[in-house]
Amino acid sequence: MANASLPADAPIVLTPGEVNLATLRLVHAGGVRLALHASARAGLAAAQAIVRHIVEAGEVVYGINTGFGKLAQTTIPPGRLAELQRNLVLSHSVGTGEPLAAGVVRLVLATKAVSLARGHSGIRPEIVDALLALFNAGLLPRIPAKGSVGASGDLAPLAHLACVLIGEGEVTAPDGAVIGGAEALRRIGLAPFVLGPKEGLALLNGTQVSTALALAGLFGAEDVLAAGLMAGALSLEAIRGSVKPLDARIHAARGQPGQMAVAGALRALLEGSRIVASHAHCGRVQDPYSIRCVPQVMGACLDNLDHAARVLAIEANAASDNPLVFDNGDVISGGNFHAEPVAFAADIIALAIAEIGAISERRMALLLDSGLSGLPPFLVRDGGVNSGFMIAQVTAAALASENKSLAHPASVDSLPTSANQEDHVSMATFAARRLAEMVNNTAVVVGIEAMAAAQGIELARGDGAGTADAPRSSPLVEAEFAAIRQRVAFIEQDRFMATDVESMRLWALRRDGGGWPAPLAALLPSRA
Repeated sequence: MANASLPADAPIVLTPGEVNLATLRLVHAGGVRLALHASARAGLAAAQAIVRHIVEAGEVVYGINTGFGKLAQTTIPPGRLAELQRNLVLSHSVGTGEPLAAGVVRLVLATKAVSLARGHSGIRPEIVDALLALFNAGLLPRIPAKGSVGASGDLAPLAHLACVLIGEGEVTAPDGAVIGGAEALRRIGLAPFVLGPKEGLALLNGTQVSTALALAGLFGAEDVLAAGLMAGALSLEAIRGSVKPLDARIHAARGQPGQMAVAGALRALLEGSRIVASHAHCGRVQDPYSIRCVPQVMGACLDNLDHAARVLAIEANAASDNPLVFDNGDVISGGNFHAEPVAFAADIIALAIAEIGAISERRMALLLDSGLSGLPPFLVRDGGVNSGFMIAQVTAAALASENKSLAHPASVDSLPTSANQEDHVSMATFAARRLAEMVNNTAVVVGIEAMAAAQGIELARGDGAGTADAPRSSPLVEAEFAAIRQRVAFIEQDRFMATDVESMRLWALRRDGGGWPAPLAALLPSRA
């Protein structure tokens, strides 16, 4: 696991079964090296010895010396076992679409190594070492994004990974060049593997691609959750909203943990706000739900992300190929490759991402409505000649609506494969893959809201530059306001806004390397 006391060039040591979300986030981000904990090697060797004994004794065991899927009743003679494993890898390399993103491939390499190193797969330790060597050299297999139904493992995408180990397929080098699998192995000092019994199957079975995609979606969802809360705090200040709905007693009376945590984070964000104090007795009774019910809505989103994070942390450490080898010599065929837990986790992440964007878009609409916000229409002076944020809100509405369609559960779908042997599948790979698009959509929405709220705060202060005696928000909110102003200027008159929108998307995703204020970071499952 990650160790903050390690020198910068020391590898992160992976202990199978104990790799946590913080480590997986570092793997996704890149710029780290990985090593396998020495304790895993004994289990790898023991399981491989069991497989070797089965072959030498002439026993017939599925996945070791039989065909696969519907062809499981076909026994393969010892002299053709290497051919069987190579053909399995090649025949399953039928993915299509754009290659998976680099961060996702890094997660696939790491989680596949961790899964195999649990000692239930019966493969040589050298194969795990090769996966980590590819990772450390920045040699990333080109894995097509489409072609898996998330059952019997992520067969097609993992076959493209396995192809590299036998000297086939393609790899993206650190300089962006595409090279062949054999050349990638040569660069790490290896010759192509001749796969032994079960090794090809162990590489192809497993949920690592679905899990990697879902983890990447989770990390993005954490950022847009934090961005949505910060944007919500800015919007509350812009309209001089009430903080009474954040009172801890309200949320304790209900008892939902995410709701209580979000309310606490917002109270901490707004602590010391002179804007809040300036209208304490204004007589405002109730704000619209998009302001008043932020803890209830975003808290529910947080609870969903927390649950998904627990599922994915388990799955990232799981032995999910088939059959599994146990230390008493049993080799048991089951179904750990079925990615239903990942599909469900991805679906609830999707719901959270969609709702974060939906409530953010409503707050932005509130900001633009002078009858509700008390601010100039569309947040611009000289309206009519200037349209201000009018069409930026249309963009936000379009993306929030698009996410509603994308949030439809993928896990409720199933289409039988392999001549009905695999008659129920999870669709986890698509469930997880669509999260990246949803995260980007919501990042745009909350980024536009934050930009609009910053505009509203300045308008409320009296002029574009702000007045010296106008009340300021809390130190944490003012720091974020300043960060936004470093990205986008106050809009005095209409200008080309697409670059502002993109800059705020990057703000929401923290793509500049910055972190979130402590009250927000403490909420996030992979950073808490």
